Amino acid sequence: MYVNLENQTSKDYFIIMGISNDPNLQIPTFLLVLFIYILTFGGNLTILLLVCLDHHLHTPMYFFLANLSIVDMSSTSITLHRALVDFIIGDNTIHFLACMLQMYIFAGLTCNELLILMVMSYDRHVAVCNPLRYHAVMNHRVCLTLVIMCWVVGFIQVLPIVVVLSSFTCYRSNVVNHFFCDPLSLKKLICGYTYYLELSIYINGVFDATCPFLLTFLPYVFIISTILKIRSSTGRRKAFYTCSSHLTVVILLYTTLVFQYLRPHSMINLDSNKLFSLFNTAGVPMLNPLIYSLKNKDVKAALRRRLKRT
Repeated sequence: MYVNLENQTSKDYFIIMGISNDPNLQIPTFLLVLFIYILTFGGNLTILLLVCLDHHLHTPMYFFLANLSIVDMSSTSITLHRALVDFIIGDNTIHFLACMLQMYIFAGLTCNELLILMVMSYDRHVAVCNPLRYHAVMNHRVCLTLVIMCWVVGFIQVLPIVVVLSSFTCYRSNVVNHFFCDPLSLKKLICGYTYYLELSIYINGVFDATCPFLLTFLPYVFIISTILKIRSSTGRRKAFYTCSSHLTVVILLYTTLVFQYLRPHSMINLDSNKLFSLFNTAGVPMLNPLIYSLKNKDVKAALRRRLKRT
C-alpha cells in the first residue's frame, strides 16, 4: 500500500503506520493503548464531574483543573481514539484535510495545556504569596477571562505551522511513521524547500513553549521565597502542599516535551519520537488525575462524598 509521491503534486491521503510495526505486537499494543485510553478518559472525566457536582470544589484552582481535564480528554481522543478505531476497522488511511485538522487540533490543545498550567501557576502564586486578597484577585470574571484567553490564544498560535505545512504539494512518501499526523513526521516526508516551515516551527516553539515555561516557573521563585519565610514548619508544609500537585504535573509535561521536540536533529529518531509522543499524549494525561487525586485532600474528600451518596 506504499505510494511514492516523489515529484508529484497529489496529496490526497496519508497512511498512518501506527504505534508498532511488528505484527506480533499489534494485539498487545492495541490492548495496552485501549487500557491507557480508558484509564485516561475515565480519570479526567471523574475529576471534571467532581468539580462540576461538588460545591466544595467551586474554586479557581479546581475551575482551571476542570479545563485541564477537558484538554487531556480531548487530546487523547483526537490521537489514541483514532488509532484504536483504525486498528479495529483495518484502515490506516487518512485524508489530507483530516490529517491537517487532526494535527491542528492536537497542537492547539497542547499549547492550550501549557497556557492553562501557566495560569494555574499564577493562581498558586496568589494563594501562597497574597492569601488575604486571593478571592478578590482570582474572582469569577478574572478566571473565566483567563481560561477563554488560553483556549483562543492556544489555537491561534499553532495556526501558522498548519498553514505552511498544508501548502506543500510534494512528498517523498505518503506513509507517516507515527500513530497520528505529527508535524515532525510529516516534515520528514516533504521533498520541497522547508526553510519557512522550520522557521515557523522554531518561532512557534519559542512563543508556545519558552514563554509559558518562564511564566510558569517564575511564580515558583516567589512561592518558594515566601514558603521559606514562614516560621512554622506546619505552615511551610501546608503552603508547599497546595503547590506540589501542580508542580509535579508541570515538571512531568515539560520534561516530556523537551525530550520530544528540543533534541538535536542528529538525535531525533521517529521510532523513539513515537514513544515520547505516546507518553505525552497518553501517559501525562493519565497521570494528571492520579496526581491531583492522590495528593489532594479536597479531591479525595469530594470523591468520598460522591461515593457515599451513590
